[in-house]
Amino acid sequence: MLMTTVSACETPKPPATKPASAPAPAVLTKPAPPPVTAAPAVAKPEAQDDVARALTSAAWSELPGWRQDNQAEALPALLASCRVLGNQPAWHDACDAAPSVKGRDAARIFFENHFTPYRVNSPDGAAEGLITGYYEPTLRGSRKPSARNRYPVYGVPDDLLVLDLGELAPELKSTAPRVRLDGRRVVPYYDRPQIESGRAPLRGKEIAWVEDAVELFFLQIQGSGRIALDDGGVMRVGFAEHNGHPYRSIGRVLIERGELPLEQASMQGIKAWARDNPAKLAELLNQNPRYVFFRELAGTAASASGASPPGALGVPLTPQRSIAVDPRYVPLGAPVHIATTRPNTEKPLQRLMLAQDTGGAIRGAVRADFFWGSGDEAAREAGRMKQALRMWVLLPKNFPFQNSTQKQ
Repeated sequence: MLMTTVSACETPKPPATKPASAPAPAVLTKPAPPPVTAAPAVAKPEAQDDVARALTSAAWSELPGWRQDNQAEALPALLASCRVLGNQPAWHDACDAAPSVKGRDAARIFFENHFTPYRVNSPDGAAEGLITGYYEPTLRGSRKPSARNRYPVYGVPDDLLVLDLGELAPELKSTAPRVRLDGRRVVPYYDRPQIESGRAPLRGKEIAWVEDAVELFFLQIQGSGRIALDDGGVMRVGFAEHNGHPYRSIGRVLIERGELPLEQASMQGIKAWARDNPAKLAELLNQNPRYVFFRELAGTAASASGASPPGALGVPLTPQRSIAVDPRYVPLGAPVHIATTRPNTEKPLQRLMLAQDTGGAIRGAVRADFFWGSGDEAAREAGRMKQALRMWVLLPKNFPFQNSTQKQ
């Protein structure tokens, strides 16, 4: 296991000549409490080069299904993005004009007048990637453990720290390992098997208890959900932190082991396998070292039919109009036109979405996760979705690219 040693050192004598500035030390911080409203979501200046390199200017006629889509259905999601982006100069004009746009044709004209489309490309130049689906699940549980509700939903542990390496080495600016202190050493935070075996100090951090280990596992993948409590109430939970370990697909593990054929390795197929193989379940779940910690979402405990959960942007997601993206390449909050197909069909799914969320498994330029909403139908569609994807991000005409690497 890779370790970093924290140690004191002597103060050197003043040099005869002024030295070059030394890099700042890595910074250890406690995870910040999730904000009510996310930080400005346009790409940070140091990340805008990555955004620019992933994009190629396009014409509106290149967007499949653009004129057939009803962009007015995406306007509420854009207005939600504008609550975060509206105070940024590049977004002023579009966000100021959006509330007065009414009707299908007016919405299309609005986007064409205020935005420029850019095709999103992978670093190797490929324009095709992958889209999957996610949803807001509902689990059965309680605020206290019981014979039925035995599986804890944890809040953020006190010993979880974030190691900021950006000041130490610019190339690590997007790297923030989750770590803990072991004496004078900084070591990676506990992985899933260690957490499940009780090694992490999580006693007292339980915010709820649920009845099904598999449903809890998928709650961590989805990132938010509802817990139908034994007393008749509903508790909503959202992503708070993670343990810093990479995500590994247990569906892929089952395929590699010959336990499931590729066509059955959906969420529904994995749940069916779990029901048939309870003795093997814990070992399978531990193949994914990533672990997610939650927080109770304020103001949502009383009703199961409230607004959708907030995404990484800090605004409620819009079912079938919000996606999760990799913010290294697609600025959070931006409109994104997708061209894909409906789950397990050849029927085109071509529509305008808003990039309002992120995810541990959503890595890469041409990569997205489609938010289907909540309920049984949303669960079915999300669990089956694994389709080819092309995408175009729409950016304001004066979007501040930092260099000239953006392709014309």
